[in-house]
Amino acid sequence: MDDDNGNQFLQTIVPILTENSICFAFVYKLPKTTYMEEMVGEITVKLAEQYSDLMDRKANVFYVYGEPPAMITLRVTLYVASFTLLPPLGKVWIISSHWDFESFAIHRILGIESFHGALSFTVHSNQPPGFQEFLQTIRPSWAGGDGFIQDFWEQAFSCSLKQEQEEMKQICTGEEKLESLPGPLFEMHMTGYSYNIYNAVYAVALALHNINLHGCKHRRLPEGGRLDVQNIQPWQLHHFLRRTLFNNSSGETVQFDKNRELVTVFDVTNWVTFSNGSFARVKVGSLDPRAPSVNQQTLNDDLIVWHRSFNQLRHSDQHLILKAHSANVLSLMVSFFAENPFMVDHALSNDNYRILTSLFIYGQVLPLSVCNDQCQPGYSKTNKEGEKFCCYDCTPCLEGMISEQKDKDACVNCPDELFPSKDHSHCNPKVTSYLSHKETLGIILVTLAVSFSLVTALVLGTFIKGKDTPIVKANNRSLTYILLISLFLCFLSSLLFIGQPGQVTCLLRQSTFAIIFCVALSTVLAKTTTVLVAFVATRPGSRMRKWVGKKMALSIVLSGSFIQILICTLWLSTCPPFPDKDMHSLPEQIILECNEGSATMFYSVLGYLGFLALVSFTMAFLARKLPDSFNEAKFITFSMLVFCSVWFSFIPVYLSSKGKYMVAVEIFSIVSSSAGLLGCIFSPKCYIILLRPELNKREQIIRKV
Repeated sequence: MDDDNGNQFLQTIVPILTENSICFAFVYKLPKTTYMEEMVGEITVKLAEQYSDLMDRKANVFYVYGEPPAMITLRVTLYVASFTLLPPLGKVWIISSHWDFESFAIHRILGIESFHGALSFTVHSNQPPGFQEFLQTIRPSWAGGDGFIQDFWEQAFSCSLKQEQEEMKQICTGEEKLESLPGPLFEMHMTGYSYNIYNAVYAVALALHNINLHGCKHRRLPEGGRLDVQNIQPWQLHHFLRRTLFNNSSGETVQFDKNRELVTVFDVTNWVTFSNGSFARVKVGSLDPRAPSVNQQTLNDDLIVWHRSFNQLRHSDQHLILKAHSANVLSLMVSFFAENPFMVDHALSNDNYRILTSLFIYGQVLPLSVCNDQCQPGYSKTNKEGEKFCCYDCTPCLEGMISEQKDKDACVNCPDELFPSKDHSHCNPKVTSYLSHKETLGIILVTLAVSFSLVTALVLGTFIKGKDTPIVKANNRSLTYILLISLFLCFLSSLLFIGQPGQVTCLLRQSTFAIIFCVALSTVLAKTTTVLVAFVATRPGSRMRKWVGKKMALSIVLSGSFIQILICTLWLSTCPPFPDKDMHSLPEQIILECNEGSATMFYSVLGYLGFLALVSFTMAFLARKLPDSFNEAKFITFSMLVFCSVWFSFIPVYLSSKGKYMVAVEIFSIVSSSAGLLGCIFSPKCYIILLRPELNKREQIIRKV
């Protein structure tokens, strides 16, 4: 209604709707009017102009606040629309307690089926004992000096109580039955307003009784002790009304609160209409302010009957639905008649039992009032520009995010130990991943490492067996043994990288590999340096002769290795590696790994190895053409070229790999670079020792080029 009460209703309801993610499609204000019929036509014309909005198939729920004249206006509008090409209006009406289907006789032709399934708060009522019998005995002859009953009787039954027959009316017999009238004209049970009046009369009567019984301190009782009720002022009742507490004839408690207001319970009513013009009030819930806050409102969704327009089932399927849901329908109807016992007689006497059964079946189809389809799991809502906040597009969740329910405002990330499903509708548990001895890749790498370590051991055994041969002596036996032992340990050190990372293996594997490799590279550097120094020392007058010998080679190996040991010691004492879990590199796996602790120290270790490799390669390259039959500098040059190629390729491949493949890349680099040193340096010597012993002679050493 376009008045102060209507504006206050808007200011109250809109924020509540917004907080619950409900927005309004439109707001229409009915002009304020009275019961005067001449105003109905004007309002109906204005309302008809809004009929296109009312017919919006997306907005299927109407909140209505107004008074009974507004209900008549709506009914007239819908009645007029039924004679046009406009489709019938099937909506869910949520109406305030002010409204009712009460009508005058002239509104008999106005149907109420458009309001089938409406929901409203109604003042709680109960049926006092004997009320039904009282209604059945009412006759117009009771009127006496009050003409209300006669006027009502003539309007309700469209007859005349006068002896002469009026135009278009028949003569009333006075024996007409009130229960034969349709609900909009007369209800056979006590409504909430009548029930409140009933309780109010009893409350005032009890207050007067208490005044008469206990006296009033503001007024003396007249002689004889009887109180003249007509002389009691309203304010004199307040003291007694405030303390009123009694049980009425229906067995319900009546009392007032601290604000002197009647403590009222509201029923949530579902209005069920029938084609014969009758209707039923179905109690589907309640609102009790006396109950705890969590239980103040109750609602039985299963009992709600919606408008028939929302029914999408064919009538030909009715027997199938009855058969499939017979138990559910029976339980619903038992609950319905238990809450509404007056409907038993109504259903049987009006032959509406079949209709009620159908309503309980079809009433389970929930109406939708949305401006777009629901977003399915895996999607989130995105507001449309210029539209209401509840009108939105559905956007797929981004990579790594999910939405498990429909119409989620935003997608969320899965916990670290879970990963999104392909449709982004739920999270799946991640599997732990590490390079295991039992998987194919781990078995291959273990086999390679063990095989090359055995080959290295055989080569070492061969050189020990042929330690007195010229080719072994010519290339510094001590350095050869050190190099072979370090290569043997290099192959075995790669096994520390395979298996589930632990505290000990994480501490040992990088530092062990770095120190052993440093010993190998320092030995190679010592070999090439020894060759260069020896060649220079053979020149007449050379001062380098004092550097020739095992001390120089040993000092190079020790000094080169000591620096790496110092770096590793600093690393382990400050930021040691530790077992860790990588939750984010691979979406479906939890990677068990060794966190290096300090990336700076890790790359310092690799950097020092690279420095030694470059120096060794440079020295070997300079000594590759020296005139010596057993000069191994050219083989060392080639081996260091292989070594540097492997480790320069390692860095980008290592950084681009993830999970166990990162570990596999480092193991492969260790094995392949060690195999390169072993093969390039020692395969020619083994060939001579084992297959060409005639070349392993002293004459080959003293031969001049």
